[in-house]
Formats: sequence, structure tokens, C-alpha cells
Amino acid sequence: MLKTTFAHTLLDELLAPWQALIGADFDGYRNHCQRMMTFCFALRSCSEEEQRKVAIAACFHDIGLWTENTLDYLDPSVVPALEYLDQQGLSAWSDEIRLMITEYHRLRAVRDPRYPLAEAFRRADLVDFSLGLVKFGLPPALVREVQQSLPNAGFHPGLVRKAAAWFVRHPLNPAPMMKW
Repeated sequence: MLKTTFAHTLLDELLAPWQALIGADFDGYRNHCQRMMTFCFALRSCSEEEQRKVAIAACFHDIGLWTENTLDYLDPSVVPALEYLDQQGLSAWSDEIRLMITEYHRLRAVRDPRYPLAEAFRRADLVDFSLGLVKFGLPPALVREVQQSLPNAGFHPGLVRKAAAWFVRHPLNPAPMMKW
């Protein structure tokens, strides 16, 4: 059975105000974030402060899909994250959270020694996005347990629909969120 951390509870609190905007995609997005966080914590032992940072970045990392209705969502996802940090008196975390959000779709590793969480966050998202095909050394049994405990709830098919609609309108820029 998966252990729920305070960060998982924090994520639910952070996502609650966005539920109406995310609408029918909410359960899928919530579970994606929860899976991603679980993988992140399995890939890297995190202090409570780091767990809090992961929860904040997870909440906001894809939010631009809904706030701006765009597949080019990385920069739009940063804006509400930074607003949240300012409101909470956590502006000192802004550079790290920004990096976690803007670089998690990199094909290559994030190599900023000041912010090692960014690479763990990138890897965790790829484990979930790939449906566990990419594991970065995580045990297959753990990946299966996380997937079973936090079902997809339409998240991946929803991404495919959004990507297809984007491609029709922007055939020369089919994946604007991807980075080398």
C-alpha cells in the first residue's frame, strides 16, 4: 500500500481551487500529479521542504493547459505558481519552482547543481507520461502499484485529444512544450 505524505495532502489542498477550471479532467490531473510525486520521492529522498516544493511544482506544472487553453503551457503554468509562492512568502523558491516547471519536458537531463529536484521532477513526470515504460531504475512492482492505486482517469487520452487539436491549428509547431 502506498504511503501518503503530507506533500500528497498539500497537493490536494493546492489543486482544490482549480477543480472547477480543470473540470472533467480534474481526477485524471490530480492522479497524474500524485503519481508523479510518488515517483519523484522514490527516485530521490526528499526533506519536508523539498516535498513541499515538489507538491507546489506538481500542482502548477500543467495548469496552463486549462488557464490558457494551450499546448504551449509551460510559461503560462509558471505564472500562477509564482503568484502562489508570493502569497505564501516563499518567493525565495521562485527560481527553483520555475526551473522545475519549465524544464520537466526536456529530453536531456536538467543539470543545475543548485536545483537537483528539477531532474528528479523531470524523471518522475517521464515515468508517468510513458505509462511506466521509462522507469529510471524504479522497481516495476512499485510503478504498477502506483498506477493501480492512482488510476489514469482519462489523463493520457485527454492529453492526446489536446495535442491533436493543437496539431490541426499549429502543424509546424506540434509539440511546443518539448525542449532539447
